[in-house]
Amino acid sequence: MRRLSIACAAVAVTVSALAAASPASASPYHLIRWQDTGFCQIWDQSIPTTPWPANFAVVSVELPTFDAAFALKTGMLNSGTCTF
Repeated sequence: MRRLSIACAAVAVTVSALAAASPASASPYHLIRWQDTGFCQIWDQSIPTTPWPANFAVVSVELPTFDAAFALKTGMLNSGTCTF
């Protein structure tokens, strides 16, 4: 049992080190707004599916980082364009 614990810990450390060493990939983001509620959501374009249900509208241009999308969403919340 002790060997299994040590092996699991070694695997966890290895995976963590590889994840920290690999460069972060920048995927484009869009801000979408659900038409029935006005809720705005940041959508990662690297996800191979579309949001469900389909009653949404894309309300932003392609944004390079999550931080840029979050800043835009915050501004739209402050102006009242989006709810929550």
